[in-house]
Amino acid sequence: MGKVKTVHIPQGEVLIEIKDICKTYVMGDEVVHANDHLNLTIRMGEFVAIVGKSGSGKSTLMNIIGALDVPTSGTYLLGGEDVGDMTQNELADIRNRMIGFIFQQYNLLPRLNLLENVELPLLYAHIPGDERKERALRQLERVGLKEKAKNMPNQLSGGQQQRVSIARALAGNPSLLLADEPTGALDSKTSRQILDFFQELHKEGNTIIMITHDNSIAVRAKRVVRIQDGKINFDGKAEEYAAII
Repeated sequence: MGKVKTVHIPQGEVLIEIKDICKTYVMGDEVVHANDHLNLTIRMGEFVAIVGKSGSGKSTLMNIIGALDVPTSGTYLLGGEDVGDMTQNELADIRNRMIGFIFQQYNLLPRLNLLENVELPLLYAHIPGDERKERALRQLERVGLKEKAKNMPNQLSGGQQQRVSIARALAGNPSLLLADEPTGALDSKTSRQILDFFQELHKEGNTIIMITHDNSIAVRAKRVVRIQDGKINFDGKAEEYAAII
């Protein structure tokens, strides 16, 4: 199998185009409309928070954006590719090519050291060993943890582990960083540090979508999309959102 090809989309170009998507689940006799005719466009270089309470539909939307699930109806284009028609293998391929995931619980493998954890997406992308190591070390240096490359995850604080997961997400040079409640397991001081780092990454040109239930975290993004009962009921600048919450 050949090396996975990185996708390059110019700044300001449309990265995500969601057209009238619905996601429904049947639970007993009830049909649940987790996402109900959503329309959303996100461009390269944006920093967007998707905010909503538990059960609002934000996690369902995150799974669709992350190519972890497909909509029941409607269209989702990621980098111009129609995700809704993809097979499981094709979904795995586009995730590997285009998306860097950052999770609430870090999802580091406990038996691998930090360098090996950051190398993982590059291993799946069939990047040669020397290049893998060089790229992983570069990202660990970027998050201030290069000197701990041989340490194991359990030797780090929660904030340091989250930085490793950010380095891992960046290692594949993705078009999109998708962060699911990235500060949910951290104390308030460490949360601020991680959000400061996201803002630095955004200034460097990275496209970030952050999923959160917390309005105080959402307003640290540049744009806020709020979901309630499966529908978008706010989409605008973070300053405008801060004024109404």
